[in-house]
Amino acid sequence: MTKTKSYKNNYLRALADYQNFEKRVGEQKEDFIKSASKRIITKLLPLLNNLEKAEVFVKDPGLKLIKDELEKILKEEGLEELNVLGSIYNPEFAEAVEIIDGEQDNKIVEILRKGYKLNDKVIQVAQVKVSKVKKI
Repeated sequence: MTKTKSYKNNYLRALADYQNFEKRVGEQKEDFIKSASKRIITKLLPLLNNLEKAEVFVKDPGLKLIKDELEKILKEEGLEELNVLGSIYNPEFAEAVEIIDGEQDNKIVEILRKGYKLNDKVIQVAQVKVSKVKKI
């Protein structure tokens, strides 16, 4: 092999290594940002839950405005509400807090606390009431 081919091969190898390094650093940076967002959003969820509870009892437009703005910001950051009402109970998405008589087994009939996912991963399961057929 000539020196020119050897230099060219070394250059191409070094270039490929550098491109792989750039890609890996970019992925690590993205993972770090997602992780930081998850930590902050997880800390804000109890605040959102409390604002939702307060909104039921206190009919204040200012309170609703604050809750809606917080929800908007969290949604912009990738937070999604789990839509479990009326579905079959799945412990991956919901925690059964109460079982009540109903027409169908294991159907979610009421949401006591909303569940959320971030970047397609559940970060808070919903707390729900689940129906059970009453046996006679």
